[in-house]
Amino acid sequence: MTIKVGDTIPSVKLMQATAEGPREVSTDDIFKGKTVVLFAVPGAFTPTCSAKHLPSFLANYDALKAKGVDTIACMAVNDVFVMDAWAKSQDVGDRIVMLADGSGVLTRALGLELDLTARGLGIRSQRFALVAKDGVVTHLAVEAPGGFEVSKGEAILAAL
Repeated sequence: MTIKVGDTIPSVKLMQATAEGPREVSTDDIFKGKTVVLFAVPGAFTPTCSAKHLPSFLANYDALKAKGVDTIACMAVNDVFVMDAWAKSQDVGDRIVMLADGSGVLTRALGLELDLTARGLGIRSQRFALVAKDGVVTHLAVEAPGGFEVSKGEAILAAL
């Protein structure tokens, strides 16, 4: 079942790169007591994800923060090392929390998996963005296949 507005973000563990190396991070810690924008991409280093999706949140970082967003997080079904390399290549710095859902645990729990096996990519995340306040989803925008409209930084900013 796909998550919807009013639902609570599932409690799972993800991986995050840090200066000390990879570390496990809980969705409970990411979302508790905060307003969080979480956007997900089918894959790091893929064309739309690298040229448009992640850059749209970097470009709107200050405006999102001004609207009360505490944390902006990007998630992909990639390993923590790929997410770290992608963050460095995009000059993310500490503006966006890069989350590796390497086994797709959160993606499946949200009901937002995408089967790209035929393209050699396996099971990935659909392209989406959500806003959660204290772990409760207040806005959810899932893209149609091949789309890039409702989950970009500008659309989420307009929804706040």
